[in-house]
Amino acid sequence: MNGVRAVLLAGGRGERMGPLGVGRLKPLIPFGGTSRLIDFSLRNACDSGLDEVLLLSQYEERMLMDDLHRVWNRTPGFRAHFGPYDEAYRSAPPGTVPGALPERTWPAERGTADALISKERWVFGGAPRDVLVLHADHVYRFDYRDMLREHRASKAALTVAYQRIERRFVHLFGMVEFDDAGRLTAFVEKPAEPTSDLVFAAFCLFDARILRRYLEQLAGTAWQHDISRDVIPAMLAGGELIRGHRVPGYWEDIGTVDRYHLAHRSLLRRPPSIPLADLPATVRPEVARRMVDEAPGIRRSLVPADLVNHGEITHSVVYPGARVGAGAVVHDSVLLPGAAVAAGARIDGAIVLEDGTVAQCAAGGDAVAEAHR
Repeated sequence: MNGVRAVLLAGGRGERMGPLGVGRLKPLIPFGGTSRLIDFSLRNACDSGLDEVLLLSQYEERMLMDDLHRVWNRTPGFRAHFGPYDEAYRSAPPGTVPGALPERTWPAERGTADALISKERWVFGGAPRDVLVLHADHVYRFDYRDMLREHRASKAALTVAYQRIERRFVHLFGMVEFDDAGRLTAFVEKPAEPTSDLVFAAFCLFDARILRRYLEQLAGTAWQHDISRDVIPAMLAGGELIRGHRVPGYWEDIGTVDRYHLAHRSLLRRPPSIPLADLPATVRPEVARRMVDEAPGIRRSLVPADLVNHGEITHSVVYPGARVGAGAVVHDSVLLPGAAVAAGARIDGAIVLEDGTVAQCAAGGDAVAEAHR
C-alpha cells in the first residue's frame, strides 16, 4: 500500500462501557478471548501490507503508547508510530519503554478532525497520496487493499466503507446514501428518521491533498471538530467525488456493555462472526484457545488451555487464567483474564472482570450486533 498514511483514532475514555472501562482505556478492553479492541484495526493494517500505523490518541497517551510499543512494535515489518514521541520509543532499549517524553506543545484535541490537525506534521509529512482513517474500537477483519485500488481507480476525493443493516438500528450510526453510479449523495450522523439502511462503517480513504485543504478551510470556523459531522459533510457540499466500498462480513462498533456482550455471542454462532483463527492473538498468545462444542463441563464455548473449571460453562467466552469453582454455572457470559467464579455461583448474561466484579448485561441487549450479519 505505497503512498498510504494509515492513522488510528483512539479516543480512549470509554465512558459508556461501565465497569469495563474503569481503570483501563477503552481501546485496551479485552475482546474475544484473545485480543483487545484496538488490535483488530492494527491486525487488519498489518495483514493489508502496511508497515506502520500512526496513533492519534486523545486520552492517556502514555499508557496507550507503552502498551502498543510492547505488544505491536516487536512485530517484524510493522509498528505503531507515535508521532512526536516516536523517536523516544525507537531509542529505548529493546523490550523497554522510554523514561521521560518530550513536553507536549500542541493543544488538546476536541474531536477526530482535531487529531489530524494537531498531528499534521506526521499525518501529511512525506506527502502521502492517501490517508486511511481507522478507529480503535471496531471489531472486524478486512483487507484494505481492494478498497485502495477502487479508490485510486475512481480518482475519488474520499471512499467511505459502508454496511447494510436493519433500518431500525440506523439511527445509532452515520447513515449514507448513494446514487446508481455509487456516488455518495447523503451523509447524516445518527439520523432521527433514517431514509436508508446503509451505514458508515467509520473507516475511510481520503485523497491526502483534498483532506488537508478541507481541514484548513474548517479550522477557525464554528465546527464540531469531527470527521463525520464536519469534514465529510463539507466535502459532500463542496461537490467532491465521494464513493462507497461495501464491507462484507461482520463489522461492529463496540460502544456499550450490551453491544460488547452481543458481539461475544456472535463469536459463538455457527458459523461464528469471526473464526477463532482470525482473532488477533495479543493477550497471553502463548496459551492455546479452542472452540468446544461438547466436553465435560463445557458446551459451545471459546476457552483457553489453562482454564480451571470445576463447574459448568455454556455459550461463553473465557480468557486465560480464568477459574470456575465447584458447582458454579456460567452461561452466556464473558470471563476476562484471571476472572474467578466462586463455587456454587450462578453467572448468566454477564461480564466477569479480573477482580471478580460482575457486570450484568440487559436481557437481549439492544441487538445491534445481531444486525451485522
